Amino acid sequence: MRRIAAILAVALGTMLSAAACAQTPAVADRAAAVEVAAVEAGAADTAAYMPLLRGRRVAVLANHTAMFSESEHLVDMLCRCGARPVGIFSPEHGFRGRAEAGASVGNSVDERTGVPILSLYDGRTQRPSDEAMRSFDVLVVDMQDVGLRFYTYYISMIRMMDACADFGREVIVLDRPNPNGDYVDGPILDMRFKSGVGWLPIPVVHGMTMGELARMAVGEGWCKRVGLSVVRCRNYDHRTSYVLPVAPSPNLPTQHSIYLYASMCLFEGTVVSLGRGTDFPFEVYGHPDMKDRDFSFTPRPNAASTTPPLSGRVCHGVDLRGVPDEQIRREGLTLRYVVDAYRDLDMGERFFTPMFEKLIGVDWVRRMIVEGASAEQIEACWRDDVEQFRQSRRAYLLYEE
Repeated sequence: MRRIAAILAVALGTMLSAAACAQTPAVADRAAAVEVAAVEAGAADTAAYMPLLRGRRVAVLANHTAMFSESEHLVDMLCRCGARPVGIFSPEHGFRGRAEAGASVGNSVDERTGVPILSLYDGRTQRPSDEAMRSFDVLVVDMQDVGLRFYTYYISMIRMMDACADFGREVIVLDRPNPNGDYVDGPILDMRFKSGVGWLPIPVVHGMTMGELARMAVGEGWCKRVGLSVVRCRNYDHRTSYVLPVAPSPNLPTQHSIYLYASMCLFEGTVVSLGRGTDFPFEVYGHPDMKDRDFSFTPRPNAASTTPPLSGRVCHGVDLRGVPDEQIRREGLTLRYVVDAYRDLDMGERFFTPMFEKLIGVDWVRRMIVEGASAEQIEACWRDDVEQFRQSRRAYLLYEE
């Protein structure tokens, strides 16, 4: 299995300005880096944002994906270059990215730099205290998103943008490429189902970077007006095939799982296991009662999932690890896996949980599945949503489609 951790980090570094401490990251495996070597995340363009931080109290919204180079985190670089952050705000999975999905993460102190870490995922609050907001002047955002409405990093960003607007704080987003940025798919969220896994009226696959999404949220009035700057990626557009240098969260350990995530995450709203508690989450699906299947797996507690669904039970189902990446990307978001499992188990409404609507974003998809519609028939019903969103987002794009 191809692990993201084994893939070469993208060449993020450029020469810093004299005031910002020069550093050029090394490329360890140039053969693997040919396709993406020219792509640079916003963090690499220090000349665009370091001058904005001088003499100001800096806070950072970031996690383990905010790598300035292959071996140095953004926070470490800022400290090394004199722009020492006064605080770090951490999203789901925590600052170091080790907490499992949905787990509460407490406040702490970063051992390497001594900077206080304030969790935005502690189970008690959706925004920092007034005291915390008054402690800084500018917020730097740097997190690797995967371009899906139910992936929560963008929600932490939007909440912090609202808080910054209330306190007159500026926001600088250091943009990163979207590995699913080459397409838009799925229904637009019905805001009746707004939740911690769906915050904005956007499709399941929005095809935007964090910077673009921040611009659209401000422009469309989805968040409060805030002083916003986006430091763009270099040599990137929405057709770029971008392999993540770091796994974005514990249960998306491979590029293959990231491509399957749009379709497979819908199983979180069903009785079916999608492989949490295995070495291949989001790349398989199954249930103890699925019939006539030649593949099986048994979820068990592990570091990425301490209480996986159907733990200890043999699940019969489907192994998608052999499906080529190109085929998954070409197909985009598909309901055929969910429809397959639904028809196999023949449980009716008991197949679903209330989470399903929060993930798919509308109530009519479940109804159509129960009524016997095919995946293709259902997917055709959200094509107008896709086209509507493609048109409305155009004014906020920073990169060519």
